[in-house]
Amino acid sequence: MLNTISQLLDWFGICVFALSGALVASRKQMDIVGFALLGCVTGIGGGTVRDVLLGSLPVFWIHKPAYLITCVAVSCAAFFVVHLVYSRLRFLLWCDAIGLALFSVTGTQLALASGVSNTIAIAMGVVTATFGGVIRDILGGEIPIILRREIYVTAAFVGACTFVLAHSWGMTPDVSVVAGFISAFALRSAAIAFDLSLPVFSTAIDNNRN
Repeated sequence: MLNTISQLLDWFGICVFALSGALVASRKQMDIVGFALLGCVTGIGGGTVRDVLLGSLPVFWIHKPAYLITCVAVSCAAFFVVHLVYSRLRFLLWCDAIGLALFSVTGTQLALASGVSNTIAIAMGVVTATFGGVIRDILGGEIPIILRREIYVTAAFVGACTFVLAHSWGMTPDVSVVAGFISAFALRSAAIAFDLSLPVFSTAIDNNRN
């Protein structure tokens, strides 16, 4: 059973990711159905992929349709109020950062609870945190954020690893969750604030060889 903090973080992550999907829909000037669609795939998409890979079927939101209803409600509410946000792109990045950090931890925790190894749990944490955003960006006609020059998957990986390490060292679930969230959010926040990115492949080396 997930502890209270993990449950609250999971619900908060669902809402924040649903909002980030709605923000993409607003930038693309979609109707309310488009808002609901992008909000839902962002909010529950990563967890759905995780459950399918782990064989946990039916997936989590089939058992608890409140997750789906929440995504629709948040997205539809955003349709009427998101125009009040001055810089929607910046707001999107920060909402996405919060969701990324939350799901990297809760996804890892759920995977560990299912009995998989630490390595697979970390991978599932990364999947939970990133694949909703990938589906959102594809449907929204954007280059998926994991393919841009962004410290994104790396932040999710750090959060998942921190949680697993804290858990392995015998820390309480609450402490492990908070440690994982802080590490992932701190790295992603630094990347947004200071425009940090990992080194990319350069053709200059190949050109020099030629």
